[in-house]
Amino acid sequence: MGKAVYHDIYLELKKEIEEEQYAFKEMLPTEHALASRFHCSRNTVRRAISELVKVGYVQSVRGKGVMVIHQHTSIEFMFGGVESMKESLTRNHKTFQTKVVHFEELTIDATLAEKTMLPIGTEVFYIKRLRLVEEEALIFDINYFDRKVVRNLTPEKAAQSIYEYIEDELHVKIVTSKRYIVVEKALQDDKKHLDLAGYDCLAVVKNYAYDADGTMFEYTESRHRPDRFVFFDSAQRLK
Repeated sequence: MGKAVYHDIYLELKKEIEEEQYAFKEMLPTEHALASRFHCSRNTVRRAISELVKVGYVQSVRGKGVMVIHQHTSIEFMFGGVESMKESLTRNHKTFQTKVVHFEELTIDATLAEKTMLPIGTEVFYIKRLRLVEEEALIFDINYFDRKVVRNLTPEKAAQSIYEYIEDELHVKIVTSKRYIVVEKALQDDKKHLDLAGYDCLAVVKNYAYDADGTMFEYTESRHRPDRFVFFDSAQRLK
């Protein structure tokens, strides 16, 4: 692998943990062994381990080493990062498909402005997308994208990754995402499109996204069947 920087090592170890090369509660190799493997200093290894700690994949255990605490029982969404649905499901090694069930252009009125926090008069793409995870309809996304920022969006692009389109084709930098999780009763659209498996409530993530200019360009409600998902953050207590 040659001389690896700490971020390369972090990504490699993270991938191996996600692929279950290390089991839950298994100890990682020692710093010395990892430094030898990656042809780097032990300090570089420590920095990589620190990144794994931040995302909740490992924990340092005094006198023993570094233990894997990442589990694979549910689909995990990192609540603290800006991550697209495609990136999240790919990281969880889940096969998925996106179906666009509604696509139109509309103008934000007073009622929608209160709901979305987008200014009255903003022209938006209003989209409903169904996410099939391993052939189960588990997530129903309702999107409002500012047409001045997310230009020339089409149903075909919406069926792929809108964030990839925004960043790779439009070269718009997505900087900040504010998220709130609430529990709501299933609505008629949810019952129509989702495999609810008897559930009558959903975990709903409300997302407000901003670009590098501070413009809020997206409001999304991502409506999840509650039994298949875990939303997590990771923090260390400072003493």
